[in-house]
Amino acid sequence: MSRSNWFLAATAIVLLASAGCATAPKSAEGKIDIEQDAAQALARAQAADATFTPVLRDAYGYAVFPSVGKGGIGIGGAYGRGVLYRNGAAIGYCKITQGTIGLQLGAQAYTEMIVFQTRDAFDSFKSGNFAFDAQATVVALKSGAGANAKYANGVAVFTMDEAGLMYEATVGGQKFDFQAR
Repeated sequence: MSRSNWFLAATAIVLLASAGCATAPKSAEGKIDIEQDAAQALARAQAADATFTPVLRDAYGYAVFPSVGKGGIGIGGAYGRGVLYRNGAAIGYCKITQGTIGLQLGAQAYTEMIVFQTRDAFDSFKSGNFAFDAQATVVALKSGAGANAKYANGVAVFTMDEAGLMYEATVGGQKFDFQAR
């Protein structure tokens, strides 16, 4: 199978596997849990980097994925649920799916926060037409990272490691879905 066919197959597998996963938790308890997890992730991020608080305050909105699970052996994927915020208040739920192909081995969990500088970027995310390609820049959140936030097309992405070990040199992209609260 050619490299492009492997990539298409990997992407199809990840997308099909995650298609059945709802964007919002089905139960009221599940919604409360994801909102609490997102709030805790935000608190950890702000404790890790005091310069991140003004980034959030000045943002048009932001999405917090408290735990994204990622794994792969040649073909890989990632999945996580999160909360979308506007003016510091939760307005809905979102999910992230990712398919990759390339040199990769392992598994990891991480927190991802997407900060929207503009209304256009925020609305694009909410519409379901939002995706990152392999060229997206991600900043590891550590002391001072917020002060150096670099926006591309009105979006900045921050991550914090949770657990695991992953070696990779892959090509893939992230796709997002949104469901109003």
